[in-house]
Amino acid sequence: MTQEQPVLQMPIEREGQPFEETVVRIYRCTKVVKGGRRFSFAALVVVGNRGGRVGIGYGKANEVPLAVEKAIKDAKKNLCTVNLKGRSIPHRVMGRFGASQVLLIPARDGTGVIAGSASRAVLELAGIHDILTKSYGSNGPKNLVKATLDGLLKLRSKEQIQELRGVSVA
Repeated sequence: MTQEQPVLQMPIEREGQPFEETVVRIYRCTKVVKGGRRFSFAALVVVGNRGGRVGIGYGKANEVPLAVEKAIKDAKKNLCTVNLKGRSIPHRVMGRFGASQVLLIPARDGTGVIAGSASRAVLELAGIHDILTKSYGSNGPKNLVKATLDGLLKLRSKEQIQELRGVSVA
C-alpha cells in the first residue's frame, strides 16, 4: 500500500551551481515476519538546477531519510542536459517508458507548466516555465518521470538538426 507524501524542496550545492531536489514519491513496503511486520521505504527524487540540467534517482532503505539520501546520490549520478528554447521547448515531442507515454507541447509565454505532479517536478527543475503535457497509458510516478525525461532528451535545436542532416533548415 502506498501513501501520497507532500513534495519537499531543499537547496543543495554542487560545483558552485545551486541544485534543487524534489521528492516525488515515498513508497512503503511491508514484509511480514515471525515477530510482526517489517517496513522498508523507497524514494523517487528529481534533482535539477532550473537551467537545463536534471536527473532522477531512486533509493531504498529501512528509514525514509536514508532512502531520500540514496535517491539524491543516484539522481546526481544521472544528470542530463536538456535543450531549451527560451522559457519553453523547441518542438513537440513524445517521451515513452514502459507503459507510460508523455506528450510535451511547447507553449507561449505566460502559460505556465500544465502537467501532473510527477511530470511537473522534472519540467520545473529542468528550467521549463511554459509547457503543455498530456500523459497516456500507465500513470505510475516512476514511469511518468522516466517518460518525461526521455521526451526532454529527444529534444533537438534547429542548429543540431542542421548539423545532423548536413543541410540548412529555413
